[in-house]
Parts: sequence; structure tokens; C-alpha cells
Amino acid sequence: MDSNITPSPAGKRGRNSSAILTDRMCEKRVAKRTKLYDRKCPGLYVSITTAGVATFSFKFTDRETGKQRTGWLGVYNAETFTVEDARSKVYGLKSMGGEALAETFRDQKTATAKRGKTVAEIIDERITWMKTPVKKPDGEMRPRLESWENTASHLDRLIRPRLGKKLAMEVTKHDIATLSNDIVAGKFGKPSVSNARHMRKAASGLFTWAAEAGRDYVTASPCVNLPKLDPEHPRTRVLSEDEIKTFWHGLDRNDLPYDRRTRLALKFELVTMLRSRELLGAHRDELFDLDGEHPRFDVPLKRVKKRRVIQQPLSDLTVEIIKEALASDGQQFVFESPMYKGQPIHRKAMADALRGTKHETNKDKTKTAGLCELLGLKPFTPHDLRRTAATLAGDLGFDDAWIAKCLDHAASKKAEQIVPTVTGKVYNHSKRMKEKRAVLDGVAAELRRIVGGRTSRKDANIGLHVAA
Repeated sequence: MDSNITPSPAGKRGRNSSAILTDRMCEKRVAKRTKLYDRKCPGLYVSITTAGVATFSFKFTDRETGKQRTGWLGVYNAETFTVEDARSKVYGLKSMGGEALAETFRDQKTATAKRGKTVAEIIDERITWMKTPVKKPDGEMRPRLESWENTASHLDRLIRPRLGKKLAMEVTKHDIATLSNDIVAGKFGKPSVSNARHMRKAASGLFTWAAEAGRDYVTASPCVNLPKLDPEHPRTRVLSEDEIKTFWHGLDRNDLPYDRRTRLALKFELVTMLRSRELLGAHRDELFDLDGEHPRFDVPLKRVKKRRVIQQPLSDLTVEIIKEALASDGQQFVFESPMYKGQPIHRKAMADALRGTKHETNKDKTKTAGLCELLGLKPFTPHDLRRTAATLAGDLGFDDAWIAKCLDHAASKKAEQIVPTVTGKVYNHSKRMKEKRAVLDGVAAELRRIVGGRTSRKDANIGLHVAA
């Protein structure tokens, strides 16, 4: 028995014939793309391709424009969407009335356009959304996502080159997994599990945001059921007592190639346990009682990683550093930039001073050895100074919970008793100043012992080691 539908040879009208549609008609093979209109349900038709795909659509007149419009209904499936299902859908649409019917298909067209966006287009929208200023808890207007530059960098460097031209709705978990594997394998530069993790986090945020109601650029995030990445080994670099002594006195040398305030900032991180971003913007107005018994430094939440105000007690050693850095009464920032008066030094200045600029690819930039190389020390970062100070405090016998407060870490356990997270976030706003001051004073005293009590520039006489 011949199962083909043979269209009439009378051109286009012959291929657009009408009949009482049946499921069997939708399943038959055709030699050319064929449209069959349903006599039983005016406006309903099925388009059958040579590949055997039958698609139901509904043709109607838009009363607002007076023009004919076509709305897509669905693809024929013997189990889930039959001819009767298509008819029922059309009857339901007709019962809505002309204006509602037209509006329904306008919304459908808009949704289709949204789902037709490329990954690159969604990345652009996401970045704009992240950096849009909004009012923060302290009343200031700042970017919605204050770390947006890092996220934008991951989107632009790791996701856009590979997936940018692809339709967002067509991206699968296999695409994300393959990209992740390629980053780990070094196809995007140096092999890096960390970059793969950053990419996954940025991609998950992107597609989850794209799937939110009102956007609907994708129906669901493809960042699910991805294979686990190998664990990253945490940094454990801690300076020894000999290294601390060499480093501290080396920072006091007049012939070091880096600005004095940058070197003082490195000392400041070691004695306060604060993060670079938190301390570099230190302003005169944020310092209290420097000549009294309880000096402290209030770090505003906009510079704090967890977006909460830090009240950090200042030891006598820290106060000495601050007073040296504040060279004049008119200076507002403790660590003022040597290049841009009235502005703090750049957030990467400390890291660059330790590492040097020999790695720079810019031919016009001066290549200078870093402090680690000049002092003959194994490389370390500013963050390692925080870890070193915390280790000194631990060796002195201070409680881990007290040290965690100095580091602005949320201590989750106390004497093996688990503390609910909400306790620290909502109810307990105590700054534990007494405990923090005890820890930081103890670290300062230990540093004085290690460096031999010499803290001024004139006392330093450590030779520099310059690598060949």
C-alpha cells in the first residue's frame, strides 16, 4: 500500500490542500513539503516536511492590524500531541477572543525572540546588569555586584570565545563540561583548575540569571550534573622567623625600588591581619584614638569582603606605622599614591612590589625585580602575610575563634560546639574588641621580638640580594 501523500501538480495551491486531518496523515511521508488545512477546524493546518516532521500551526486575522497572522502550536507526536490535541488548542485560543488571541501570539513571538539570543548578547546584558549602581545598606550608590569586574573577566576570557556565537538555549551541560576540561588541560593558557572553577561559577550565575522570570532567555541552566573538578590545594606559605626578620628590615632600606608607603602597607598587613583591599584605602577619618589607650581602625563595609564594618584594634606597632605613613596634616589617605596625590595607592601595588615587574609583556614598561627576589626570599603574596600573622597568634596560644575575628572570618565552631550561622549573621554583632586587641597586641610583641626591637629605617642594615 502506498503511504505517500501525492500533492496535486497545480503549483502552490495543490500542495496546500484541505482535508479532515487525521493522525495517519501526519505520519505519512511526502515527496515535497506539504501543507494540509483542516476542514473540521478552520485555521488549523499541518506542515509536513520530507524528513517526516509534522508541525501544527494556526492561521487567523489580527483585528488590530487587519493582517493575517500565523501562530505555532507544536510538533505532532503520536503520544503527546495529536491532531485532536491541536484542535483542542485552537478551540481554546478562539474562545479567548480576537484581541487576546493576537496578544497571546505576540507574547509567543517575543518569547521566541528572547530564546534566540546568543550567549555573547546575554553576557553583555549580564555585565550591564551587574555594574548598574544601586543603593547599598550604607546609603551609597555602588554596582549591584561589587565584584562585577572579576565576573566580567571570567565571562569575557573563558566563556565568550568558545560559546559566544552559540544560541544560549542550545548550550548543553556537555558544552560546559568540555569547556571546563579544556581550561584544565591548558587550552586557554596555563592549565588551571582554579580558572575552570571560576568559569563554572560565572556560567552558572549567567544562565541562572538568564532563566529568571521576565528574561526567559533559557528554560533552565545547563550547569548541572557536571563532573567534579580535582580539589585545589590551599596555599600554606607562612614566613619563618628568619624570613620575617629579613623582610621587615629589608623594607626599611633606602635603596629599595618601591615607594616607602607601599612598603609600610606590607608591614601594616602583617601586624593587622587585614586584607589588602581593606587597608589600602585607609582614610584619616577612619582612625580613632591614635594617641589614646584604645586606638582602632574602622573599615567601611564597601571595602570589606563580606560587606560588614570591621572595627580593628591597633597595636602600638601599627600606630607607629600609621604615623610614619601620614607625612603631613593635609594627607587624608594613610597610604597615599606617589603618582596621584589625594588618592590611595593602587590595590595591586603591594602584590606587584613583592613579585616585581619582570613578568610584564609590555615592552615599554620598566622591568624591576620584586622585593622577594631582592631580599632572597621564597616568593609569597600579601595574603600570605595575613596567614603568617595568624600562625604567630596560634603559636602564642590564642583561641582560634579570637584569631578568626581578627581575620574577619566567621567562626562556626567554639569548643566543639556548632554555632548556628544565623547567630553570627543576625544576632551577635559584638566586635569582641577585647579579644581582638589581645591577639593583635600579642602579634605585635612577637614581631618586635623577632625583628630584634628595631622598627625604624635608620636601624636597618640588611644587605640586599639581587639575582643575576
